[in-house]
Amino acid sequence: MKKKILILGAGMSASNLIKYLLDHSSELNWEVIVTARSTEKAKSKLEGNPNGTPKAFDINNIDTLPEFVDDSDVVISLLPAKFHPIVAKECLKQGKHLFTTSYVSPEMKALDADAKAKGLLFFNECGVDPGIDHMSAMKIIDEINHAGGKLKSFESNTGGLIAPEFDNNPWHYKLTWNARNVILAGQGGAKFLSNKKHKYIPYYQLFNRIHTISVLDYGEFEVYANRDSLAYREVYGLHDIDTIFRGTMRRPGYCKAYNVFVQLGMTDDSYEMEYPDNFTNRDFVEAFLPVNNSLSVEDNFCQYLGIDKNSDIFKKIEWLGIFHNTPVTLENATPAQILQSIIEPKWALGKDDLDMIVMQHRFLYELYGKNYEHKSSLIVTGKNQIHTAMSITVGTPLAIAVKLFLTGKINAKGVVIPVNPDLYSPILEELENYDVKFIEEVKEV
Repeated sequence: MKKKILILGAGMSASNLIKYLLDHSSELNWEVIVTARSTEKAKSKLEGNPNGTPKAFDINNIDTLPEFVDDSDVVISLLPAKFHPIVAKECLKQGKHLFTTSYVSPEMKALDADAKAKGLLFFNECGVDPGIDHMSAMKIIDEINHAGGKLKSFESNTGGLIAPEFDNNPWHYKLTWNARNVILAGQGGAKFLSNKKHKYIPYYQLFNRIHTISVLDYGEFEVYANRDSLAYREVYGLHDIDTIFRGTMRRPGYCKAYNVFVQLGMTDDSYEMEYPDNFTNRDFVEAFLPVNNSLSVEDNFCQYLGIDKNSDIFKKIEWLGIFHNTPVTLENATPAQILQSIIEPKWALGKDDLDMIVMQHRFLYELYGKNYEHKSSLIVTGKNQIHTAMSITVGTPLAIAVKLFLTGKINAKGVVIPVNPDLYSPILEELENYDVKFIEEVKEV
């Protein structure tokens, strides 16, 4: 009997997951059910494969979820993270296994005991970040521990960026995943451990508190802190570590320019603005500036923020068209939504552009009385507009995990993430077939 794999959501990061499962579907006797808001969109992801079934599904019409889950053996949720607990509870009710790429939320974690009791696997955090970062980091951490070393510092940084040969805008950045998530990034602030001291960065300082690293021969990247690094002491078993830090990478200059929007309040998503029908981008900027009728919007902007009109920061902001009299077409929108509508077209990937995933771990450890630095670096470049680096690194690890589970090579139960060797080793090994391979650099320091 065919095993039915249900995929909820067929967005930008789903392409490689769908292709992988369809590529293995004949050999392993699978039916891959792909859902999207329209059947046509779902069908476009199947590329004519007879083992794929397209269906229309809208999570906002939650009443239809039970029938989709019922007609499956394994459920993959690529929906926005807030919907995963809803899907998980339905899977629990119907006795179906669940796979996601997202962080384990408190609501998901609370289902662990019930999932175990029913013999179900709820496999989470198996994309790129979280996912490949966990697996590749734990591989090195386990190797250091097994050799008798003592890990003192662990830093892990990841960025979804544009490949260098297509880096042709002043921000050195283009959107490779959900634009809304980029606009709202960092709003919870960040916390980490540095030389045994707890450090906290509020959102309004996040893009000010940056540092620079280099990765292989790809030049420099700036890093801002990513969420709660402290939680990973438990996840990675690093209870006695002196420093633990997780960050997000951008090219130099991005953070100081983006910080302008944060300081003005343009990234706020907590309220809807009131504005007239003829509201423009220029009006949007002016709405966040103090009244000064003697200055142009541009000069008022620079004076208020203390930036030079000839600076790279101003040139980046100006390039977005934010001072233009372009109509804002959104109704009842938050500042963040309006800002997204202005930025998204300017940061869009061109039709021939290729994206790039950059990841680097840095381990400092002691072994036999000597100190070592180990850098583990990953560069993945997209193949085209469909099979992007983001899609490759988000979708492929999860697809491999599903295959391993359905072929009896993963026997875990409950709510799990891939931090144990029996989970991460086979996934990392197969990922190398897709050019997802880390380069290791070790030196005595």
